[in-house]
Amino acid sequence: MDSIPMLVFCFISFLIVRTATPTDTINTAQFIRDGDTIVSAGGTYELGFFSPGKSKSRYLGIWYGKISVQTAVWVANRETPLNDSSGVVRLTNQGLLVLLNRSGSIIWSSNTSTPARNPVAQLLDSGNLVVKEEGDNNMENSLWQSFDYPGNTLIPGMKVGRNIKTGMDWYVTSWKSPDDPSRGNITGILVPEGYPELLLLEDSKPKHRAGPWNGLQFSGMPQVKPNPVYIFEFVYNDKEIYYTEQLHNSSRHWRVVLPQSGDIQHILWIEQTQSWLLYETANTDNCETYALCGANGICSINNSPVCNCLKGFEPKVPRDWDKTDWSSGCVRKTALNCSRDGFRKLRGVKMPETRKSWFNRSMDLEECKNTCLKNCSCTAYTNLDIRDGGSGCLLWFNDLIDMRTFVQNEQDIFIRMDASELGLDTVQARQASGTGCGIRS
Repeated sequence: MDSIPMLVFCFISFLIVRTATPTDTINTAQFIRDGDTIVSAGGTYELGFFSPGKSKSRYLGIWYGKISVQTAVWVANRETPLNDSSGVVRLTNQGLLVLLNRSGSIIWSSNTSTPARNPVAQLLDSGNLVVKEEGDNNMENSLWQSFDYPGNTLIPGMKVGRNIKTGMDWYVTSWKSPDDPSRGNITGILVPEGYPELLLLEDSKPKHRAGPWNGLQFSGMPQVKPNPVYIFEFVYNDKEIYYTEQLHNSSRHWRVVLPQSGDIQHILWIEQTQSWLLYETANTDNCETYALCGANGICSINNSPVCNCLKGFEPKVPRDWDKTDWSSGCVRKTALNCSRDGFRKLRGVKMPETRKSWFNRSMDLEECKNTCLKNCSCTAYTNLDIRDGGSGCLLWFNDLIDMRTFVQNEQDIFIRMDASELGLDTVQARQASGTGCGIRS
């Protein structure tokens, strides 16, 4: 008979725990069941179970708490949906968030490399779900955070890039469909080789490239410029490399979405119409297709056909170019001699792929040019940063890949050519001042 009062006592205790749950936090004695939510302190974000689109599957996710259209910005169990409303989330004594199904099996879990003492999970007003030690508000000490695991959406403060110290990569992947948040075949990553830049992959193959950061913006995304809605930043130091965005007005709702089409979208919530507005898209035309014109080719969307060879180059396989297949690219009309080369200046273009590049932040342009001349494999150079007259050095080696014209781009690139292609003798090629053929010392 004593067991019945004990069961009643446990049930009453469970009710008390659930009633006492803070709005934005759970500890190891608390649960989130399907139908329950926790809400960030300012009410901006909400965490709970939902079904996307027309799906009947249940997912643990985070969505906006103050807008009329439920819009998920993060999904935990995107690969392992629940088929009913029996899901339960709890926090273990080890500091792990675990999602349990009807049978009590773990279908999703967070992770941690640091033993926990008194862990809590908190949904911040930034939209970041963090597991931390109770009372420790230093995010650098967090045991786990959802911002490290984006889905198809970036919200202000999220990063795309790499933690150099830990090796963790922050990247986005498309949903398979509006009804299915499992990983689609489009991925947005930061490529750390050479000088880092953002790359969009489709089935692991390059689809679109943002171009290297020039101090102001990515050279392949001139439409992303200073504006009244958001601030964008590229950070590269000894701890991490990443791109991030922040709002000028933190009360607005803003997200960057990678849809299955691969057309990156910046989307703003309009309070007056209670709807999302497509503010801008990164991929604008066919010249955004990665390496459409092949090696040493250049794409100009206003030309017909859109592909041509860089000046001083010619189609590698002319019959393919006649069929508008430019993938074979271009080769030099005159091979480099190494001892008598100069440079042709080109402006108003997207800088070539930087995976096989080298850079130095302290060199000036003259030192950059001379460094390139000393290496017979160096094929082009430019300033790393175009602000305040230019600084730093970025060198390319071998073929120049994925270039296109952008009239609004003001960055110069200097492409290595044999002196005969420049109409100069060896001494002139090395010493020309930037007049006439556009050679700069």
